[in-house]
Amino acid sequence: QVQVVESGGGLVQAGGSLRLSCAASGSIFNINAMVWYRQAPGKQRELVAAVTSGGSTNYADAVKGRFTISRDNAKNTVYLHMNSLKPEDTADYYCRITVRGYDYWGRGTQVTVSS
Repeated sequence: QVQVVESGGGLVQAGGSLRLSCAASGSIFNINAMVWYRQAPGKQRELVAAVTSGGSTNYADAVKGRFTISRDNAKNTVYLHMNSLKPEDTADYYCRITVRGYDYWGRGTQVTVSS
């Protein structure tokens, strides 16, 4: 069984920064992709950033140059460093990890950016 828990969300002013963390625990031998998504009120969930087991990264156009994804394999943790936050970044942020072909999701952490 695999558990995924996000943390680090909160309220921040526009232009500020936050660091989200996503820690996986349980029967984990090798995590493949680690991915951050977000879902704003009334909108569909969208991919924000992803990192493969080899360290390759991918970002949504809306966050390129402002967000950085990184992972610590020893801790089974993925981070999302968010800088220059905008009100439109307000959303619930979710983490998904893939282990041996199975996807596991966390329950999300809320980010609110005030103008």
